[in-house]
Amino acid sequence: MSRCSLRLLFLLTLQFAPATAGGQASAGLVLGRLHYDGGGDWYANPSSLPNLARAIRAGTHLPVESREVVVRLTDERLWSVPFLHATGHGNLSFTEAERVILRRWLRQGGFLHVSDNYGMDESFRRELVRLFPDQPLVPVPLDHPVFHLVYDLPAGVPKIHEHDGKPAEGLGIFLDGRLVVFYDYQADLGDGWEDAEVHRDPPAKHEAALHMGVNLFAYAVGFAGAGP
Repeated sequence: MSRCSLRLLFLLTLQFAPATAGGQASAGLVLGRLHYDGGGDWYANPSSLPNLARAIRAGTHLPVESREVVVRLTDERLWSVPFLHATGHGNLSFTEAERVILRRWLRQGGFLHVSDNYGMDESFRRELVRLFPDQPLVPVPLDHPVFHLVYDLPAGVPKIHEHDGKPAEGLGIFLDGRLVVFYDYQADLGDGWEDAEVHRDPPAKHEAALHMGVNLFAYAVGFAGAGP
């Protein structure tokens, strides 16, 4: 089965998968939050994914559940999640068993988005080297669909918070030409998705962050025009 077919298969199978935290069947696509070990606050930005879900429904009409699904890499529910989000301010670490599962999930159509909430950069890059030692983290080209699929973002990933004053970067891991990991560095998309009163970001930044998130999710599930 092609990778494109696998992503489109999510659209069919997720409607029947038991993906919610209470074990009830989900009526649509779900946004996953990665519960990782290592001490970092994997639970940061609690309003971010529900807000992103609303933006996805508004921008694409895809049937996305409002409630996020929290999963560990060893959970069976991982295989019902097309888009997995990870964030936090501290250390992230995977066991070798978790790396094996994550590699397989990514190769079979999954998509991992990591948002450096200022503090997890070193540990995430370390884990990426262990996960894909022969696949470097590289800049995602500005003509890639993740910057144009639903909303046009010609300058790439928007910078939401200053952090070290460095420019925002959209970095990725590609497997056989498909983007499987997207890392927003010095951008803080997850903060930008939060309720507006949390960080008091200007409305334009909040909107730009959500637009980037919509594009990422649309690409992850093979939305029309997503490409390989």
